[in-house]
Amino acid sequence: LPFVANFAAGAIAGVSEILTFYPLDVVKTRMQLSTEKSQGFVGTFRNIVKEEGVGRLYRGLVPPLLLEAPKRAVKFAANDFWGKTYLDLSGEKKMTQQLSILTGCSAGATESFVVVPFELVKIRLQDKNSTYAGPIDVVKQIIKKEGVLGMYNGMESTFWRHLWWNGGYFGCIFQVRAMLPEAKTQQGTLFNNFISGAVGGFVGTMINTPLVVKSRIQSAPRLPGVAPKYNWTYPSLAIIAREEGVGALYKGFVPKVLRLAPGGGVLLLVVEFTLGIFRQALGPPYI
Repeated sequence: LPFVANFAAGAIAGVSEILTFYPLDVVKTRMQLSTEKSQGFVGTFRNIVKEEGVGRLYRGLVPPLLLEAPKRAVKFAANDFWGKTYLDLSGEKKMTQQLSILTGCSAGATESFVVVPFELVKIRLQDKNSTYAGPIDVVKQIIKKEGVLGMYNGMESTFWRHLWWNGGYFGCIFQVRAMLPEAKTQQGTLFNNFISGAVGGFVGTMINTPLVVKSRIQSAPRLPGVAPKYNWTYPSLAIIAREEGVGALYKGFVPKVLRLAPGGGVLLLVVEFTLGIFRQALGPPYI
């Protein structure tokens, strides 16, 4: 299918996923930003609702909602582009397990350059201590205090987070699809896509959750002459493990996996369903 078809299918899937699972992302971010003993998923969720109201679970929704269409569009379009590129370079006729992982990592790296400013605004708004009036105020304050490049605070950690998640996600989709019985109906195909995407989302989350440090890096404003405590990804992981224990690297895992496992299934299901509609609309040779 043409690049624009993969791009549009990813955009539609992204918006569908974020509207369904966003509150879990808020709970996850709160747990990751906390340096105190974890209250767990249920405790954190309950406290947000009790102290700040249900509406707080949707605070910061605008940046990721605006981001989700181009972000997921880039993810699936880049995965398609890199898949074709690596097949040509390797001389392989069909996708292999190794190539699917490499393709996913490359798609994630590509995606990371798009998402950083939006992720930064979202993290600043989701922080419990946030005093920003809204997304536009966050952008104004960051540019005023940290300069235009301040909008790319956390670029390196975002790069690693998306590289590892997408490598796990697309690599697992390839393997799980091969293991599942061949679908005989359209419903069976959709079910297989959901299962493959959900398993991929779970594995990707297992791999990249220790990069909790991204939230820490992006939540703290950069001040002239002041070296931030959390700066580069892997040294920051060592700081968290030393000061808070290795378990702290998996703070927010439960809400994150509750979102990204079924969310990964929803993404793949909607993408493949939408691409099927495009194939029917475009006709041969795409059918």
